[in-house]
Amino acid sequence: MIGLTPERIAQELQSFNARLTQGARTLHGLGEIETGVSPRDAIHREDKLTLYRYRPRVEKPHPVPLLIVYALVNRPYMMDLQEDRSMIRSLLDAGLDVYLIDWGYPDAADRTLSLADYIQRYMGHCVDALRERCGQDAINLLGVCQGGTLSLCFSSLYPEKIRNLTVMVTPVDFHTPDNLLTHLIRHVNVDLLVDTLGNLPGQLLNFTFLSLSPFRLTGQKYVDLIDILDDAQALKNFLRMEKWIFDSPDQAGEAFRQFAKDFFQQNKLVRGETSIGDRRVDLANVTMPVLNVYATQDHLVPPAASKALAECCGSRDYMEFSFQGGHIGIYVSARAQREVSPTVATWLLAR
Repeated sequence: MIGLTPERIAQELQSFNARLTQGARTLHGLGEIETGVSPRDAIHREDKLTLYRYRPRVEKPHPVPLLIVYALVNRPYMMDLQEDRSMIRSLLDAGLDVYLIDWGYPDAADRTLSLADYIQRYMGHCVDALRERCGQDAINLLGVCQGGTLSLCFSSLYPEKIRNLTVMVTPVDFHTPDNLLTHLIRHVNVDLLVDTLGNLPGQLLNFTFLSLSPFRLTGQKYVDLIDILDDAQALKNFLRMEKWIFDSPDQAGEAFRQFAKDFFQQNKLVRGETSIGDRRVDLANVTMPVLNVYATQDHLVPPAASKALAECCGSRDYMEFSFQGGHIGIYVSARAQREVSPTVATWLLAR
C-alpha cells in the first residue's frame, strides 16, 4: 500500500496509544452518568408502575394533561436524556402539562401479567387518575414505539377518554416486507420460550435488537469512539446512550406471549382480530384526532409499518409527520429537537 512505511505505522500506533491514554484520563474524570434531567414528582403508584408528573416550566400549563406511554422493552428516560436532548423539556416549554408512565422492572412475581393488565388495568388507572386530577373528561395520549401500540389498543377500547392521540415510531402492520424483527420472531416457538423462561430476559431482547444492525451497533460505533475520547462532553453523550441501550427490563411472560403471537406472528392488530381481555380491538374506533410520527430510516419500525394506521383508524382528523432519521434519532438528535417536539406541541395545542 502506497505510503504505508514502517515509520508511518509507528506514528499511527503512537497516536492511537496517546488517544487511549487520554481517553482513560477523560473517563476517570467523568463521574456518574446521569439521565432523566427534568424534575418530576410521583403522583400514583401501582405494583411496579409509577406515574410521574413533570414540573411545569410555564406559569399556567394547558389544562388538558398529556400522558406519555413508553414501550415496555426499554426505559423511558430516552425522552428526557439530557438538557439539550429532551423531548419532555421541549413539550413543557411549549406549555403542556406532561405526565409519564414508568413501568418499572418486572420480576418473577409479574410473569402472569397480561396485556389486559397493562392496557385496561394499569393504563386505565393512570388515565382515570389524570382525568380526576385535572377535571377533564378526556386527556391527550402520546404513545411511543410499543407504547404507541398499547395506546392504540386503549384508545380503541375507551375512545371517550382520549381527546387527542399521538403515536411515534409505532408498529401497526407487523407484516410489512422490510420488518426484520418480524422475520426473526415469526420462527420462534413463543409458547416454549415463555413456558421455559417465565419472564423474557431483557438481555435476550437487547441482543435481538442489536443483531438487526450488528456491524453498526456492535462494532463500528466503538471504533468511532476512539475519535471522541478527549472530549468529555461527547463521551458523556455516548455513555448516556450506552446506559440506555443496555438498561433493558425483563418482560412479563404472559404479556410478551400475547404481544409476540398476536402482533408479530399473526398480525391481528391491523386485521381487527386482537382481543384485550374479553374485548376486541377495532382501530376504526380510534375516532379522535391522530398524529402519526414515523422515522424514514427506522430499522426497528419501518415507515410502512406505521403508515398503515391511515387505512385502519376511524379518525377524520389524521395527520402524518415524517422525520428524516432513525428510531433513536427521533428522540435525541438535534434535528428532532427542532422538528419533532414543536410539531407535536403545535398539533396538540391547536386541538
